[in-house]
Amino acid sequence: MTETLATVSNNMLYSATVVYALALLAHVAEWAMAHKLPADDEAAGSRGGALVATGSVSSPVASSASPLGATSPETRSVNEVERSDKYGRIGLSLTALALILHGVGVVSRGLAADRVPWGSMYEFSITVSLAVAAAYLYLVRRYRVRWLGLLVTGFLALVLGIAVIVLYRPVGPLVPALHSYWLVIHVSAAAIAGGAFTVGALASVLFLLRSRLEARASARPELPRSGFLWRMPAASDIDKVAYRVHAFAFPLWTFAVLAGAIWAQYAWGRFWGWDPKEVWAFITWVAYAAYLHARATAGWQGRRAAYVALFGYATFVFNFVGINIFGSGLHAYAGL
Repeated sequence: MTETLATVSNNMLYSATVVYALALLAHVAEWAMAHKLPADDEAAGSRGGALVATGSVSSPVASSASPLGATSPETRSVNEVERSDKYGRIGLSLTALALILHGVGVVSRGLAADRVPWGSMYEFSITVSLAVAAAYLYLVRRYRVRWLGLLVTGFLALVLGIAVIVLYRPVGPLVPALHSYWLVIHVSAAAIAGGAFTVGALASVLFLLRSRLEARASARPELPRSGFLWRMPAASDIDKVAYRVHAFAFPLWTFAVLAGAIWAQYAWGRFWGWDPKEVWAFITWVAYAAYLHARATAGWQGRRAAYVALFGYATFVFNFVGINIFGSGLHAYAGL
């Protein structure tokens, strides 16, 4: 039974990786189809038509056809928007399908091991990437952030691909130090926070790209405004999404750090011992605390805050990748 479930898990995760890659290709096509499309405000002004929201890219209401059956520039623009939006919807649907396959793979892994599926770097990678996919799809439904699809599916295809090809380890028992209910509490909180931090970091990247475009357009109004980035929400709106995601993730990360300290007291007889993972978890906490504090008190709503958020995410990634590969310490059993 264990081998059967392990095989099911492997097959589901392989399939999820392929479907995430297909979703990535669909979003690449979505961006490519919008390459020559004008910004929404320009499109509305030039056609005098209303814009109907379709998740992330807005599509104009179809205008009347040209005489003698000729295709007018307005109609061609409408068709291009519809094609771009179609590929975006395909990418979103494929991401939802991949999430189901991904979830079955993670659950099957846990059932095969008869424990929670995050006892190694491979298992933590597939669990955190599942949290990323779930967070993204929730935000699509809640805040209509399909414009994150290209970066999110690229991240998921890359991380899950590396996990199943490079980091994979057969199902095995936990080392004695991990036999604790704190494994469920501490790591689950860290995984959910990590998923949200990832989505927030990707939103921050798009915010920087969009704000750079807006700054260039302000300095040189004659430059054309076309492409997918110009059809996304304004930089200020993207910044708000990033802030909300980070504000959700930070309390979870705080809880994960505190739960880890309590677990350390039970396991090693001290709350804090300057172990490399403990240190970098605290550095991550300080970075995100600085980000949220600056946004709340100093009014940092721009590139400086985005760079601080990306620095915090870099420390998070180094904690769970760099320390496992290059570091040592009491958490070494959670490595490769």
